[in-house]
Amino acid sequence: MPEIDPTDHDIAELGPKIKEVDDADELREMLELEEGGEDRAPVKTLIEDRIEKVEADDDGEVDPETVDLADLTVADVANMVRDIDDADVLRDLLEREQAGADRKTAKSQIESRIDSVEGSEDEDGEGPEIDDRPPEEKYPELDHPTNDKQWVEGTVDGEYRDMWVYCETQAGQLLDVSREMLGKARELMDDYNDQYDEDERVVAVLVGDDATDYVDEVVSLGADLVVHHEDDRLERFRHKPYTEIVCDMMRAGGDLAAEGREDVAWKDYHEPRYTLFPATNNGRDLSALVQGELDSGLASDCSGLYIENAMISNPAKTGGSKQEFERVLHMKRPDFSGFEYSTILCIDKPNRDFHPQGGSVIPGSFEIPDPDHEREAEVVEHDMELADDWFRVDVTEYDRLSDGVDLTGNDVVVAVGRGIGDDPTEGIELALDLVDAFDEADLGLSRGVITSSYSFEGHVEDYITEERQIGESGQEVEPDVYVAAGISGAVQHKVGMDESDTIIAINTDEDADIRNFSDYYVQGDLFEVLPRLTEAVEAGELAEAVQEASDD
Repeated sequence: MPEIDPTDHDIAELGPKIKEVDDADELREMLELEEGGEDRAPVKTLIEDRIEKVEADDDGEVDPETVDLADLTVADVANMVRDIDDADVLRDLLEREQAGADRKTAKSQIESRIDSVEGSEDEDGEGPEIDDRPPEEKYPELDHPTNDKQWVEGTVDGEYRDMWVYCETQAGQLLDVSREMLGKARELMDDYNDQYDEDERVVAVLVGDDATDYVDEVVSLGADLVVHHEDDRLERFRHKPYTEIVCDMMRAGGDLAAEGREDVAWKDYHEPRYTLFPATNNGRDLSALVQGELDSGLASDCSGLYIENAMISNPAKTGGSKQEFERVLHMKRPDFSGFEYSTILCIDKPNRDFHPQGGSVIPGSFEIPDPDHEREAEVVEHDMELADDWFRVDVTEYDRLSDGVDLTGNDVVVAVGRGIGDDPTEGIELALDLVDAFDEADLGLSRGVITSSYSFEGHVEDYITEERQIGESGQEVEPDVYVAAGISGAVQHKVGMDESDTIIAINTDEDADIRNFSDYYVQGDLFEVLPRLTEAVEAGELAEAVQEASDD
């Protein structure tokens, strides 16, 4: 007898419960109970879909020699080829992709792996000579307004270690994104140390007027070393002092260390190997300032991270020959099209090191780890004199927003996108009617609605605020039910809602991207479908209505 008897539950309750069952035999028993009881078609579909997924997971990794590439996304292809070391198998995959979907990004992933497998040198063992003269010397006839730029440094072959995580706090709270980054950093550096036989650390950075309050928590979340600076004047984020403090920490013990910190017991390398910052308003500012001050690059708004070697043939980096760079942080972020991911790399040049390799992380991209309160770590109190002119602006009075729109605690989120364009006011009103039909629900918006030039009338206008935006630059939600009406499914929106338990999408386009990650897809006009869903919810028949609409 399975733990869950589906006949005892409504379909809205079953969705989340079924997703927690990982035993295919138990799921089949549940299916038999449903067939012998109420025999509800939507419930059977839910269970059958879960059986299919569990059995697919049990099959383990796909066989690259027999897999049907048409069944894989580009991301699936990229993950698969990372573990293939046979160039012939990779070429066979490439030929099959060219003969099938012929996706440019998929072919690029396979070709890049072939380059990595086959080696990093030319036939004679040497690449072409690289002209590393500065532009003003190579092209003296051109006007170079940046000739006088004073670079922070031009290090070559410096020593870099550890992954540093800036842990942001606000209003007396450690932000969840800080917790997420610590968990991901712990995972990355554990794998890194195993792969490269190293013993490098996760370093947590805390800055503020109450920095010491969070030391124990960041240790429990994975930090090996905590460096903190506390000062009453740092109650609010300020660009100059925060940048100077963080850079001073990162340079300690290296060639550019401040006077008195050339030799510290807790750090003996030039700069961090990797840095992570939150992609919040303050985190975006600080990450750009710190990485610029350290004379390196920054990948902003990342939602995926992994470390592995990379085969590069960029003329500026290698002169055009293939060269393998080790220990490269691959930072994935949605590209400007909104429908694909780009992977950003921070690669050294022959006469210049670009470290730390750094990125800012979109909140909600990673799981918050379970704290281990038994963990121990080294804790360093950072001491630095803060110049008075770094605090030239005094805040004499302020209000902190106590209210706002928090979509994260709702059982249901009804989100609308550009599909409301025919009648924006009515589109929002229909979505609000559906929201009101649920007990715990609220309205979300895609970025397309926020940035549009739609004209809204009456009370509807009050709902069109950035606070309701869902996605990369908005809120991240994981409700039991997510209704996406008139939303195409760009990556920027997907990262804000694809962890929802059940996703119901409504779109007139049968090929809209959101179809690929929805549990139910209703091809239809939201102006016709939303009222039907509202009626179904009020009658307690949502599941049946969704299934019927999907079949239609």
